[in-house]
Amino acid sequence: MGASPSRLRRLALALAAVATGVAIGAAFHLLDFPAGPRVGGPFSLVDHDGRRVTEASYRGRALAVFFGFTHCPDVCPATLARMAELLDALGPDAERLQPLFVTVDPARDTPAALRDYVAHFSPRIVGLSGSDAEIAAMAKAWRAYYRAQGPARGGQDYLVDHSAFVYVMDAQGRFVGTFGPDASLEAALRLVRRAL
Repeated sequence: MGASPSRLRRLALALAAVATGVAIGAAFHLLDFPAGPRVGGPFSLVDHDGRRVTEASYRGRALAVFFGFTHCPDVCPATLARMAELLDALGPDAERLQPLFVTVDPARDTPAALRDYVAHFSPRIVGLSGSDAEIAAMAKAWRAYYRAQGPARGGQDYLVDHSAFVYVMDAQGRFVGTFGPDASLEAALRLVRRAL
């Protein structure tokens, strides 16, 4: 006994839907769309020596970018200490990596304050600051979260909630991945070596 016309129509529609899905998938693959959301992009900030820098200032080197602030009681010092360990473990390859510490508290973190702070960890780490708008624009492009807590910005006794990831980019500015404060040195090294 043959299949009914309505059953054949349903089968034809199902096959057409599958073929359409395959064609769309192939088109996306050919266009080379990114697998996830874009991370990173242009920025214009001031380094801890008072010089205006952009993403182009570091072109040709991989980046390890961390958003934090100098009054952070725990995550920031632990993460910058891990960055210093990472630089030591890389040996000569450390010259191909630029660690950046981007403040999310520009009201207190002047270039001079950042210079003194990062010097406690490694002379290779560069502190970056800027206006509220410049920091917000970079954080948005890099998908980093931060929010001041406690007293208003006019007061000096407050904390800032913020993302706790180090964003790793390759020398062409492409996002490679992140590692958190609990990542082992070996795991962080594997990720950074992929970017070099």
